[in-house]
This record gives sequence, structure tokens and C-alpha cells, in this order.
Amino acid sequence: MSKPQIESLVDSYIAAWNATDAAERAALVARTWTPDATYVDPMMRGDGHGGIDAMIAGAQGQYPGLSFSRRGGLDVHGDNVRFSWDLGPAGAPAVAGGTDFAVIEAGRIKRVTGFLDFMPQAAAA
Repeated sequence: MSKPQIESLVDSYIAAWNATDAAERAALVARTWTPDATYVDPMMRGDGHGGIDAMIAGAQGQYPGLSFSRRGGLDVHGDNVRFSWDLGPAGAPAVAGGTDFAVIEAGRIKRVTGFLDFMPQAAAA
């Protein structure tokens, strides 16, 4: 995949995290992730389209009114990509942020390992 294609894929990934409509989110997950994909970070895990969709819905419930945005550019090496994100209210400073490492297979995300760069103190406890 070219870097612009990978950038579009990462933007679809972020869009899935922000999609509060269940049908829209499920469609984004199906389009963005391989059927056997996995996501894992220090706070949660999702496997396959259904597990990833449920995990995202749970995160939205935990942080209502906040949205994800990509912070900075991408680092691409072969089928691997590293990117950072912020979580916060629109037009205000981020309350959490992280860096994700994704493996791409056949034009979709196969695996994401997420790292939390900063987060609210209450969530860290």
C-alpha cells in the first residue's frame, strides 16, 4: 500500500472510534479491519469485527462527548504503521492520548497494539 492509502486507512480507523451510530461503526470496522483482527492496549482488547465494534462502543460509553483525532503524521515501514491520537472535547485540549502500532494485511488492519501516552488520573487508578 502507498502512504496515502495507509493514511486513508488510519483516518477510517479513527472515524470508526468516533462513529456513534451502530450501523455506521460496524460498516467502518468491517471496511477497515480484517475479519480476524485484534486490538489490544493496557485497558481493553477486541477480537474480530464484533469484538472490536463492542470494544469501541464501550469506550464511547466510558468517555461520552469526547472524540478521537489523529495527532501528527504517520511512520510507515512496510506493512507496519505507527501513529498517535488524542481524545478530547471538540475545540478543547485533549484529556487522553496514545500511540498505536498497526499491522496491515491485504489493505486492512490486521492487528493494533495501543500504548497510552497520557490519560485522566481517575482512569489510571
